[in-house]
Amino acid sequence: MKRYLSLTLAVAGMFSAGLAFTSATPDHSHERNAFTPDTIPWGPAPPVVRPGAQFAVLEGDPTASTGDFTIRLKMPDGFRIAPHFHPNRENVTIISGTFKVGMGDEFDTSKMTAFGAGSFAFLDPDMHHYAMARGETIVQVHGQAPLQFTYVNPNDDPSKSK
Repeated sequence: MKRYLSLTLAVAGMFSAGLAFTSATPDHSHERNAFTPDTIPWGPAPPVVRPGAQFAVLEGDPTASTGDFTIRLKMPDGFRIAPHFHPNRENVTIISGTFKVGMGDEFDTSKMTAFGAGSFAFLDPDMHHYAMARGETIVQVHGQAPLQFTYVNPNDDPSKSK
């Protein structure tokens, strides 16, 4: 009986030592490729959209000449993106809030469709569209780099403002 007790204590000791070693060296392999909502690296949106939105790159480099990317855009209530298009397909998932989207060259709120949290849409290259946030809205966009905006009316491009 003493022998089984000693063996049990020895195994338990090794198991405990293994746990201590494991917890002393945490696995950080997901620090750069997995996010919880509180760890998303928000910052100011690039100048291609007007000031007021926040932007986070979750994967890849949307400014690279090739490669996958995933970004999030957090917009305050009423935030607008003027009519524009992209040279590559745009895949959009609404994370929270309501994202209103319209098609065409003129911003017309009466022609917009509202997409709530959980919605998904894709826009093929060169589709002219515009958007607006109702309530604080977060959208996730993924696709192939480079992510480029071409505004239908060049005067709507905030990156070219005087």
